[in-house]
Amino acid sequence: MSDIYLALVHSPVYNKNMEIVATSITNLDLHDIARCATTYGVKRYYVVHPAEAQRQLAKRIMGFWQEGFGAEYNPDRQEAFGRVKIAKDLAQVYAEIEAEHGTAPIKVATDARKYANTVTYAKLREDIDTMETPILLLFGTGWGLLKEDVEKMDQILEPIYGPTDYNHLSVRSAVSIILDRLRGH
Repeated sequence: MSDIYLALVHSPVYNKNMEIVATSITNLDLHDIARCATTYGVKRYYVVHPAEAQRQLAKRIMGFWQEGFGAEYNPDRQEAFGRVKIAKDLAQVYAEIEAEHGTAPIKVATDARKYANTVTYAKLREDIDTMETPILLLFGTGWGLLKEDVEKMDQILEPIYGPTDYNHLSVRSAVSIILDRLRGH
């Protein structure tokens, strides 16, 4: 079985006007995705941001729940944050996973649009169950990862569709749905 990693990318991503921006790290994304990653056995959840001030903010929030009062008050939160790693860029994420496994991860982008190398949940779930190569799921904040970055990935996971044309989930919701489809019972 493949180890699964997540990367939540804050830059470069699109805003609602399709301009390239950096988004802010949010408390809810840190907490909720860490808890989801722990529930579904994700090896590590990377929060990727180029700004030192944003990385320090994330470390300060996590530190509250990993030490002292916060850790005593909610040990489950402490456990979940044990899987989170703050990274400056994706190159750092790729290098750390490759150093750990001796092979580069299969990079799987998530997007609300379909691409030529889009894979189904069933296919990726089968790969996770039958392969040993680590798999890195990349999620974009804001309005998503840049199209040119998505197209560079090894695979692109099919979009999440509901019964309506509306297709703009929070990244926390998307992570939860995708992990359940890939690892749920």
